[in-house]
Parts: sequence; C-alpha cells; structure tokens
Amino acid sequence: MQEGERSSAGQARHSMSGEPETSTRIVIAEDDPVSRRVLEVFLIKRNYDVVAVSNGTDALRALEEKGSPRLAVLDWMMPGMEGVQVCEQIRKQKEHPYIYILMLTARSQKEDLLRGLEAGADDYLTKPFDPQELHARLKVGQRILDLQDHLLRAKEELRYRATYDALTDIPNRAVILDTLKHEQSRQRRTGGGFGLLIADLDHFKRINDTYGHACGDTVLKEVASRMKASVRDYDTVGRYGGEEFLIVVPETDKQGLMAIAERIRTVIGCNPVVTEQAEIRITASLGAAVSTAARPVSSEMLLKLADEALYRAKEYGRNRTELAAIPENVGSTEAPARFPG
Repeated sequence: MQEGERSSAGQARHSMSGEPETSTRIVIAEDDPVSRRVLEVFLIKRNYDVVAVSNGTDALRALEEKGSPRLAVLDWMMPGMEGVQVCEQIRKQKEHPYIYILMLTARSQKEDLLRGLEAGADDYLTKPFDPQELHARLKVGQRILDLQDHLLRAKEELRYRATYDALTDIPNRAVILDTLKHEQSRQRRTGGGFGLLIADLDHFKRINDTYGHACGDTVLKEVASRMKASVRDYDTVGRYGGEEFLIVVPETDKQGLMAIAERIRTVIGCNPVVTEQAEIRITASLGAAVSTAARPVSSEMLLKLADEALYRAKEYGRNRTELAAIPENVGSTEAPARFPG
C-alpha cells in the first residue's frame, strides 16, 4: 500500500451475516514504517477505514480535506510537523468539523503530556501501548463525536423550528418581517429599489368550513410550494398569518414587482389543488408596494401600503393584483401596519 492511500481492506469487510459493516474512517501518522504497518493492520481488522501517512505534513493535509476522517492517531515525533504542531493547526480551524485526536508518545514527563493536551490533543497513550487499550480509547472518541453530532443536529432542528413555519416549510412571520427590515437597511446603504407583496387566498374560510382544516392545510402547503417555485432565487416567501403570505422582492421596480405578482397569482390559480377530500380550485388577491431610490419608504409604511392595496384587490373582485401609490407626504403619514390576529 502506498503512503497516504486509504486502505481498501477496511471498506471490504463484511459481517458474519453477509451484511457490510459500517467502517470508521481514521488517519494514522507514524514515521516508523514497521510501527505504522502494525497499527494499520490492527485497525483494519477492527473495521477502521485507514488513511496511513508517515509525517505530520501529510497528516495535516489528510485532516484538512473536505470530508476528512474525524478520528486521528498521531505520533508526537515526526518529520515535517510534529504531532503537537498538527494538533495546533487543526484546532485553529474553527469551521472544520471537530476531529478527535489521540497522541502517541514515548514521552512520559507530566510537562510533555500537558503540552500535548494544551495543544489540542484529546487523549494520549505512551509507547509501548497496549493495542486493546488504543481500540477502547478510540471507541470513546467515536462516542464523543457521535454525541457532538447529535447535539449539533438538535441545535439545527431548534433553529429551524424557530425560523420556519411548521406547516408550509417557509420562513415564519418573524423571519419574513425581519427580512423586510434587512432589505430596507440594504436600500439605505446601497440605494436601488425593492418591493413587497401581500398575498391572501380568496374565500379560504369556505374551504375549511366545507372540507375541514386538514384539507385547508393541504391547500396552504401546496400554495406555498407554488409560490416558492414562481419567484426568483433571491426573493423570500414567508407566511404572514393564516392564509396570508408576504413576499420580499429585492432589486425591483414597479414593473418588475407587478410581473412577479402576476406570475404568482397565475401559478396559484392555474390548476386545482388535489386533496383527499376534493380537487380545490383556489385563487389569490395581492397587494403590492415599492420603495424606490427616489421615494424610499420605511418597512412599516411599505407593509401598510401593500395591505391597503390588498384590500382594494378584494373590493374590486378578488383574484387580482393592486399596486399601491406612494403618498407625497409619506414621511409624515407613516402608521403601524395591520397585523393579523
């Protein structure tokens, strides 16, 4: 086997039942070829997928690669870079997934061992070491990595639940309103224009009353999906409340905003929504408002204007888009926007 190449033996092992076993990837760095080979064979037999290297420089390179192993056994004394130096470099990479590092050393002085731990090593074994003890300590390292992964997944799940609407899988009310404020801040810094749309599903209460809330939920999920598919990658669709949605549209003018609004309206109403109860035809009314470089509007006022335009769309027969006109005295007439209960 060539230096730095991954052992294929660890990948090809099978259990007694014939099912492939899950192998754990690991980097071992040892400059002595005999010791390296003994360690490699020992780990392969225990179903590790081994990347074996002979110096610290190659070890660091292997651990910095995308998708690199997250377990490492490093000899302290190596050419190129010592194991302690590899530890120090790895720990500087805050964005890299955590790597559990076990150091092998012939040094037994307390000061030396403390230096290794302070450099970032998680554990150490003094040479000569017992192979079974090494295996046991690596299993501890894998349990620690598994626990960290579990905690990170739980953290991500909590973040997702806090920012996305559970039903429609789009940004929730708090996030979409925050997006609107961020877009206004961006306009203050760079100029340009941006728009806001409020979309409200027509006669949605009838769907809930006639077919039940489960059917209404199916309609809401499908409408949200259609809306996401009909906007640009950098537009944001969020659930405002009930059957209302907000769409923040950066870098646009009146014509561009109306084109997006009409595309959304058409996509929503083009085909019925298939539910377990029935095929439901649904339409939407939209209110639109634009903040331009020449006439910048606060996020609160823009929301109020779009809301008023939505009411006009409802009054004029529904299934249409109305564009708000920016009042001449907009700076002195700003008022809180309507928020659904």
